[in-house]
Amino acid sequence: MALSDVRCRQTRPTTKLQKLSDGGGLQLWIQPTGARWWRLAYRFQGRQKLMALGVYPMVSLADARQARTEAKQLLTKGVDPLQAKKEKQDKSPANTFRILAEECIDRIEREGRADETISKTKWLLDFAYPVLGDHTIDEIDSPMVLKVLRKIEARGRYETACRLRSTIGRVFRHAIATGRGQSDPTAALQGALIRPKVTHRPAITESKALGALLRAIDAFDGQPGTRVALRLMALLFPRPGELRAAQWPEFDLDKALWTISALRTKMRRPHRVPLARQAIVVLQGLQQITGKEGLLFPSIRTAERPISDGTLNAALRRLGYAKDQMTPHGFRATASTLLNECGKWHPDAIERQLAHIENNDVRRAYARGEHWDERVKMMQWWADHLDALKDASLTAPPPAAPRSAIQADARAFFGWWDLANVNSKVA
Repeated sequence: MALSDVRCRQTRPTTKLQKLSDGGGLQLWIQPTGARWWRLAYRFQGRQKLMALGVYPMVSLADARQARTEAKQLLTKGVDPLQAKKEKQDKSPANTFRILAEECIDRIEREGRADETISKTKWLLDFAYPVLGDHTIDEIDSPMVLKVLRKIEARGRYETACRLRSTIGRVFRHAIATGRGQSDPTAALQGALIRPKVTHRPAITESKALGALLRAIDAFDGQPGTRVALRLMALLFPRPGELRAAQWPEFDLDKALWTISALRTKMRRPHRVPLARQAIVVLQGLQQITGKEGLLFPSIRTAERPISDGTLNAALRRLGYAKDQMTPHGFRATASTLLNECGKWHPDAIERQLAHIENNDVRRAYARGEHWDERVKMMQWWADHLDALKDASLTAPPPAAPRSAIQADARAFFGWWDLANVNSKVA
């Protein structure tokens, strides 16, 4: 029975490969993963052969039928359609691995992926170009790909080798989807590489040690902006790249809100961060240095670029924390661990504040709440808790109470600045 577009689209995958026939050798293969591939089965000179026609729905039912008609016309002339297709591809400069890889990069750019993701993809593909770049896609087999990966693996870069295998596979899947490739040679390399040992980013999760780190940050004698950035990492625990590139228009101090646009977040979803009283004080003090426009943390070389991703790491090393003790990203693990351990907050509120996305598709479809009110209370509790940890082991008597709690935080953190402007705003 001939296929319909509705049947092609709505037939659900099962645990086994399904082959839906449209007649004349045209089949739609539905993989257990849900992928749908067009295949044309035919006989040439007494031999059974199979030709790939692309991926549904990128190649529609009508397109697949047209390809079947063209193949039948070639068969009546005594020409093998698969050989004719290969010869046509071999003559096309758009069939080399390099060209197809560049098309993949262009696609993820149009999808709006993060700049870091795009640059990392380009960096990975640079390892493949010397060996694979000028070969047509059908000339490349599994041993050729493995040769590229083994060179990287031999240098002990197991994670890079595994990521490159996945990236090369994406190029081949793009070739199959556009009708320029027959198979993905990286599939046969599953398990062929040394798996990297998973290591979590170092983080301080013990309360007393965290208090010591906070006191060390307050005593940091480097660039004031770097000191502020470390303090905000502890208070707000964003992704380091989101904080480094933060701009003043994203902040509404009157509403105690930091809004990060979808273009700047890892998950490409806008993210709101409630600002505790202590965070507002830190930001008000920072405005005394940078003003209220542009970047919060501009590079010392140019105000057009933020500080580098190594700046905060270097600051932690300067404070005496080795790379296996604490990292800027570790502040997120610190907050997640201690907030969950205290038992005061719903785990979903913590995850939402970390801008994590639920892995379970069904649960994610229903768990769309922001938990905003709870997050506002949680962030203020967290800031107060950090103050308590920082002061826990201090033996000196506390200073006289100032006129407001905000001034108390300002005196503690910005005591080396003239606080007249800050005080005038909170008096």
